[in-house]
Amino acid sequence: MEETTKLATATKTKAKKEEKLEFKAGDFVVYPTHGVGKVTGIEKQTIAGHDLKLIVVTFDNDRMTLRVPMDKMETSGLRRLSTRKVMDTALTTLKGRARVKRTMWSRRAQEYEAKINSGDPVSIAEVVRDLHRNVGQPDQSFSERQIYEAALERLASEFAAVDGTDNEKATEKLEQVLTAA
Repeated sequence: MEETTKLATATKTKAKKEEKLEFKAGDFVVYPTHGVGKVTGIEKQTIAGHDLKLIVVTFDNDRMTLRVPMDKMETSGLRRLSTRKVMDTALTTLKGRARVKRTMWSRRAQEYEAKINSGDPVSIAEVVRDLHRNVGQPDQSFSERQIYEAALERLASEFAAVDGTDNEKATEKLEQVLTAA
């Protein structure tokens, strides 16, 4: 009896994953290393003798089009936009106290890049929070500023898509949350 329960649970989990990762033209999605993009369609192509079903995603900020094979969606990290609840958690993270480790900058920079490329809004919010400088604090180095801006842009683009606003308004709102903290 336990085996049938496990099998049923596994089947439900698999069905949920398959259902969860179905996209159609017009859907906003997040690709971890590029941020928020829009699905423009699904196409079939023959590549190296293999027939592939591809999801076509465009990223307007980068002026880039990405084609992700359907069977590689999960491993590539392609996902739906975050829920309002996840974005609220990210905003709460922004309000928190900055946690800067006392390690070498190169090590911290690698960790920050990994968090940004993870595509997780809460991790990206941690980077923004930790690298945000208020008036009266020492200036950032060029690389700190670049990482901060990349994280802020990535978080703002997903926040804007979830909130239904544009990137500028989303960035302003995130900066207001940071300065209020």
